[in-house]
Amino acid sequence: MKFRQRRSSIVVGAVLALTLAACSSTGGAPRSSDQGSNAGVADTPLATIAMITHGVPGDTFWDLVRKGAEAAAAKDNIELRYSADPEAPNQANLVQSAIDSRVDGIAVTLAKPDAMAPAVEAASAAGIPVVALNSGYDAWKDMGVQQYFGQDETIAGRAAGTRLAGDGARKTLCIIHEQGAVSLESRCAGVRQGFTGGSTEILNVNSKDMPSVEATITAKLQQDPTIDHIIALAAPIALTAVQSKNNSGSDATVVTFDTNAALVDAIESGDVAWAIDQQPYLQGYLAVDSLWLYLNNGNTIGGGNPVLTGPAFIDSTNIDAVAEYARNGTR
Repeated sequence: MKFRQRRSSIVVGAVLALTLAACSSTGGAPRSSDQGSNAGVADTPLATIAMITHGVPGDTFWDLVRKGAEAAAAKDNIELRYSADPEAPNQANLVQSAIDSRVDGIAVTLAKPDAMAPAVEAASAAGIPVVALNSGYDAWKDMGVQQYFGQDETIAGRAAGTRLAGDGARKTLCIIHEQGAVSLESRCAGVRQGFTGGSTEILNVNSKDMPSVEATITAKLQQDPTIDHIIALAAPIALTAVQSKNNSGSDATVVTFDTNAALVDAIESGDVAWAIDQQPYLQGYLAVDSLWLYLNNGNTIGGGNPVLTGPAFIDSTNIDAVAEYARNGTR
């Protein structure tokens, strides 16, 4: 039987203010006095939310997304069912399975919108609210998705390109680790738009086979010693690029999108110059929390516009501000 919206006396302004300002006590009577992002548990009815991403196993980015989702679920009295598959048809099948199991809400990434559209449409037809996170910035609204949490990847790419130009780069290698993923393609396209100081070449690799990623980047750097900057689109790829740089004898500077604890160490050591942070923990948290707000109070966030979680630069000047959180597994 479908979860029905609970008509309660939740104060909308207080709910929204607390949701956006902190990771605790965003509504409902607290059941505990625990501190931290899980402080208190809502007294709203138990609901089931499925989060279905295109994450590749072992990619630490998705660990951060999931941790954020789990923190919100613990606070909101939500049963969270997390699943992932990098292949779009398989991800679509996971969405259909969630529909068949009659979940109360679905949070989904839209790395390949065309392949995901029928599954999203099926969820909407079944009366299940759907929000998107992380990818699908240019497609979510046309697909009938209720809310979106992430960054504008083209704008983020332009910011990276502009910074590369300011850093004096002349030839940049932009590494796409999942061919056909629209968010990654938008990043490299944005880099090309913002990087007016030289040229950008795109290199496709397969992140499901990290040894091949290292070999492919190494071979490229050996083949073209004029590459002076490498821009990765994920922290594990950036760390692998550092290995390739050392193996090839290249002097290229490594920069990246996204962070993890090891990437923070690499910025501190100077192996990676800077990273663009889109706050994956926050994406997972807001996706689940927004569905809780909708189910219990009919709220939506963003006024029909995407809720942006990035981009922001992390480098040697501000790494100390996020290092502790990164090592705790939340940044």
